[in-house]
Amino acid sequence: MGSRSRKTPSNHSAVRQNRRIKLLLVDDEKEFLKVLSNRLRKRGIEVETASSGAKGIQSLRRADFDVAVVDLKMEDMGGIEVLQIFKKMAPEIPIIILTGHGSEEALVEGMTSGAYDYLMKPCDIEELLAKVKEAAEVGDHKGDNI
Repeated sequence: MGSRSRKTPSNHSAVRQNRRIKLLLVDDEKEFLKVLSNRLRKRGIEVETASSGAKGIQSLRRADFDVAVVDLKMEDMGGIEVLQIFKKMAPEIPIIILTGHGSEEALVEGMTSGAYDYLMKPCDIEELLAKVKEAAEVGDHKGDNI
């Protein structure tokens, strides 16, 4: 699983290099995924979508991302499981959890499993954009001491 080489965060610093933030958006609600990805693209974010946890894992295997946004409740696998797998594959990637099913227990588990932050669905696009930019900046600085 971890055999592919990954760039260190300092080498792919989107914020510092003034390039577009590369975001992986994982949600099994296809219409929500389409609308949210279009709205983020219009705001200058490079978005790759995955309509299931398994597809999100495949996407992370193929490419590097600055930030991931993962839905908490999905049909094929839970967002916490996806988060834990992402953290094993790419420990440096900040992950924001989206949930329309605000179980406090699940959110606490997500945060203790390494989530950067969480937002409730439906979320304000500007709030999500601010969190994504903030997470990308934090992810950029994780490699500073390497």
